[in-house]
Amino acid sequence: MQAMNNDLVSIVMLSSNGGQYVEETVKSVLAQTYQNWELLFVDDNSRDDTVSKMMELKGNDRRIKISQTVVKRGTSANRNGALREARGRWIAFLDTGDVWAPDKLEKQIAFMEANGYAFTYTEYGLMDEASKDRGVQVSGKEHITYQDMLKCCWPAYMTVMYDAQKIGRVQVQNFTKNNDYALWLYVSKKAACHLLKENLAMLRTSRGRYGRFLMTDKLKWRYEVYQVEEDLNPFTSFFYTIRNGWFGIKKWMNYVKKSNIR
Repeated sequence: MQAMNNDLVSIVMLSSNGGQYVEETVKSVLAQTYQNWELLFVDDNSRDDTVSKMMELKGNDRRIKISQTVVKRGTSANRNGALREARGRWIAFLDTGDVWAPDKLEKQIAFMEANGYAFTYTEYGLMDEASKDRGVQVSGKEHITYQDMLKCCWPAYMTVMYDAQKIGRVQVQNFTKNNDYALWLYVSKKAACHLLKENLAMLRTSRGRYGRFLMTDKLKWRYEVYQVEEDLNPFTSFFYTIRNGWFGIKKWMNYVKKSNIR
């Protein structure tokens, strides 16, 4: 286990065949106004040029640490491994393809320090596969307890930051999908999640609209999280899964704003 650095941000970035977008994503990290960070990049046995592009981006920058699996392990196992290696007090997440605003880390750390928060997320926008703004901004509840998190996965992955000094080392079970939701549930048991009401990230999506919460596969993944990670009985897990779908629709209706951008 690594010793913790109180000012350092440990950024966990996972990728699998993400060569098309990895440069744009990593450059949004390099452009941060807060420069005391380490990037823990884990490639899950990509067959494209992801790793070679990462090596070029890294250059002589010792803050960037690159690893690649020999066989595919899945996001949960790779994230758990990266979190075990993290040296920073502040833990942040960014998927290959998504991007941060240049002042994302600086503003989020200031927000957490000023209020004594251990777990936060930000608002974010949507962009298409060509990095064009879709004119959609997503917000959420300002204060999220564990019970609130059970109802809906409020934070988007690339918006979250937590204080490892207060939360500790986080590990979740090896889920194929929705492992980020399992992670937020784990953390929310220890600290409420608070919203920084500012758009500081962009999520890349190929869909014409955000959040198809009632898709069969998404409901199946939610059910697995409730039954396995939360250790709930099948009936309760089923109820929570249906409830999660309903709150997903309410989230779309109440917290997603569209502009005239096309």
